[in-house]
Amino acid sequence: MSVLNKRGGMKIGIDCRLSGLKHAGIGRYTENLISNLLKDTKTNWVLFFNDAQQAKIVLKTNLLNKNVKVVITTIKHYSLQEQLELPKIYNAENLDLLHIPHFNIPIFYSGKIVVTIHDLLWHEHKGGEVTTLSPIKYFLKYFFYKLVINQAVNKSKRIFVPANTIKQTILKFYPKVNDKIIITKEGGKIWDKKIYPDKKLKKTLLYVGSLYPHKNIKLILRSLQILSDYTLIIVGSRSVFREKIEKYVKFNRIEDRVKFLGFIDDEELAKLYLSVTALVQPSFSEGFGLTGVEAMGLGTKLLASDIPIFKEIYQDVAHYFSPHAESSFINAVRELEKSDYKQQKKGILLAKTYSWKNMALKTAQIYQEVVNQ
Repeated sequence: MSVLNKRGGMKIGIDCRLSGLKHAGIGRYTENLISNLLKDTKTNWVLFFNDAQQAKIVLKTNLLNKNVKVVITTIKHYSLQEQLELPKIYNAENLDLLHIPHFNIPIFYSGKIVVTIHDLLWHEHKGGEVTTLSPIKYFLKYFFYKLVINQAVNKSKRIFVPANTIKQTILKFYPKVNDKIIITKEGGKIWDKKIYPDKKLKKTLLYVGSLYPHKNIKLILRSLQILSDYTLIIVGSRSVFREKIEKYVKFNRIEDRVKFLGFIDDEELAKLYLSVTALVQPSFSEGFGLTGVEAMGLGTKLLASDIPIFKEIYQDVAHYFSPHAESSFINAVRELEKSDYKQQKKGILLAKTYSWKNMALKTAQIYQEVVNQ
């Protein structure tokens, strides 16, 4: 038993290397999980960050809590060091339980572990189109991905998932782990002050997220050829896939109607949600739909592909379309134009049912259950 444990309370470790806004949905999930868990002052928390700046940004005033220990490790996620060196760092802390908020567990770590699996994207979308790597590098990366996620599913005491849709996807590939899976639905941004848009933008669609092929942004770009009175704003970090989309936009001569903003902070994003006609999510696959929940909470209209995860999370609030047909998307836009504020009010109420606080409380209960086993 560790020194901290002798003082009373569990000693829980959390891998925070992917926390923070720059790591998109996983980063937002991890940051909100931590900020709510740390309200429990009886538990001793050991938090593993990549650097001190990341810890400062994510933890804010919690950095000073006496029951919080920050461990800095420069080991990157998905690296060989993560598998060979990180277990030693975890073992040195003598944890009662370790939570990895992604599938990338260190397979040689011998302590109790729980994991969060946000999706099984690479199980469902694979091949040359989903990567910029050479075929040999992609094959090796995919081989180690399957090895690590198989270990994550088999070794973890519990598997947290953000929705029933993701649970069913896991069970399709790993039917024996039903009793391990715990659904902890995520939350949305709660604003403690009134946000005002800079100006209202007419017939403007907003896309927020990465531009990987499964995000299906080209469907919207093709549809702009017909929706000639609409513009599109794309918010997301620069990547190889973004450069490809920029070239696609230029080739199709719609540069004057597509604006790339890159990364913006939460307040600027909230202003955009309030400014545009609708948030659009054309994905073939998703783990939850955080941006949609955030947009709903501010009364923004939603255009979403009719995939199971969006229908579970957005229910009857979104205007749905087939991610395979421009005509279906265009029809959804025309229907959205006719909709009144009643649907937006339903979205505001629905968004309030998704709570980071409740997610963290349920997660903490499972920690206690696993430690006591």
